[in-house]
Amino acid sequence: MDELIHRSHHRVLYGDTDAAAVVYNANYLRYFELGRTEFMRDQVCSYRDIEQLGIVLPVTECHVRFKAPARYDDLLTIETTLTGLKKFSCTFSYRILREEDGSKPRLLAQGFTTHASVNREGKLTPLPTDITGKLLPFLANPSLPPRIRKEEHDQEVLIK
Repeated sequence: MDELIHRSHHRVLYGDTDAAAVVYNANYLRYFELGRTEFMRDQVCSYRDIEQLGIVLPVTECHVRFKAPARYDDLLTIETTLTGLKKFSCTFSYRILREEDGSKPRLLAQGFTTHASVNREGKLTPLPTDITGKLLPFLANPSLPPRIRKEEHDQEVLIK
C-alpha cells in the first residue's frame, strides 16, 4: 500500500498563515493541489500535458477534516493517493503531516477532492484511456465500486 502513496513536501510560508499565526484553512486545499499535481507529474503526466489534450479537471467536490494546526516554517508532508477512477472523474485523498521531534509524524489534516473531466467548453468528456491506463496501477482500493478495474481496462469496461 505504501507504494501507492505519493509524498510531496512544503515549508509553510509566512503568507500561508492568518492573524492567529496558523495556516489559513483555505490553504489546505492549495496543499492538496500541490500534492495532486506532483503526483500526476511524477506518475502520469503534467497537468499542462492534459490541458494540451483539450481537457481540464476542475474540482467538483472537496472535503477537509482538520486535526491540528500547521504554523509558519513547519515542514509539511503531503501524502496523495488516487482513491477513485471513473470514466468521467477521478478522486484523490490526502493526508497532511508534520514531523514531530523524534516521534511519528502528526496528522494535521486529511481530505479528498473529486475532479470531473471536461473539455474547454465545459462538457463532460471521458478521461483519455492512455491517462487512465497510467493511473490504474496507483489506484488504492481497486475493489471498491464504481471503478475501472485494471484487468478490464483494455476492454474499456466501466463498472457501475
